[in-house]
Amino acid sequence: MALTAHDMSDMGRLAQLAVNPGVTASREEIYLAVASLYRVQRAGLNDRERELMREILRRLTRDVEMAIRIALAERLSEDASAPHDLILLLVDDRIEVARPLILNSPLLTDDDVLRLVAVSDISHQEAVAARPHIGEPVTEALVQAGHESVLMALVRNVTARISGSTYETLVEKSRALTGLQEPLVQRTDLPPQLATKMCEWVSDALKTYIRTNYTVSPKKLDAALGHVRLVLNSEPASNDPPGDSAQRLIEKMAQSGQLRPSFLMRVLSQGQMDLFDLGFARLVGLDAAHFRKTFYEKDVRAVALACHGAGIDRSVFATVFNLSRQAHGKPHHLSTTDQGAAAQVFKQLSRQRALDELRDKAT
Repeated sequence: MALTAHDMSDMGRLAQLAVNPGVTASREEIYLAVASLYRVQRAGLNDRERELMREILRRLTRDVEMAIRIALAERLSEDASAPHDLILLLVDDRIEVARPLILNSPLLTDDDVLRLVAVSDISHQEAVAARPHIGEPVTEALVQAGHESVLMALVRNVTARISGSTYETLVEKSRALTGLQEPLVQRTDLPPQLATKMCEWVSDALKTYIRTNYTVSPKKLDAALGHVRLVLNSEPASNDPPGDSAQRLIEKMAQSGQLRPSFLMRVLSQGQMDLFDLGFARLVGLDAAHFRKTFYEKDVRAVALACHGAGIDRSVFATVFNLSRQAHGKPHHLSTTDQGAAAQVFKQLSRQRALDELRDKAT
């Protein structure tokens, strides 16, 4: 859509008003008018017109009230059709303005985020660290920046993808930064050998947590999973149902005391959903059919009851919910209301009460 002569006339007047606002228009009104025109006419602007609009907004930014800029940023934060350079202009503003865009804008690319990490202050980096689904190059850049509050935000972001080498750096930093230790060992994707290494310097309580949740070594787990795959894919003439071999493995682990929440988290992260469902059902005392119906078809409270009853820590509830539903092609967005309902289960109920309510729901 090309700019009409009327549009160009309006834009010229706006440019003049931006420099010398008169009694008929406040700077806030001009700021919002230019931003709205920029948004609506984005496809029809040439380079000169875009630069003119950006310059008007830049000139006005320091004089426009924070509330106005925040309102504009929030309105654009989930708008996939907004002008990319308008988003970048607002992201470079104060953190109060930038935060909703850093956290939510689908228009920010990895390159945009990496540039922001390189040139911005700590508060902007903290927002980047909390952005959902940031990839390994971004998490590596954040860790290299090294600010403790940024690292804390990162390790608490359960959707952030962190490479093995970046985890090694985080683990080393946790020697001195004790606040990192607990959220770090509670991440389900922390390599077990690094968790074990942290036993050299963490508190006794965290040592107990590590020993409880990282007992099954990766080699033993891989061997067990390999055995199950081999059995499931061989002997097609067997009269056993395909799930029987997985069920036998779960029973053996339960009898030997190795069936623990850490096992569920590892098979879930590897996409072994039969083992996840059967192991989870065994831990909460339900048969597989009733467990699946309750866990996947009822509300978020049922999932929280199952997790709490099985001994899965509250800090990884969102990970369990998201990964398990993604694996079955189900909606996996947790609303604020859902998060509150889940938190109440962990806060208000004992594990036994959670199990009792779960079993009542399953009947």
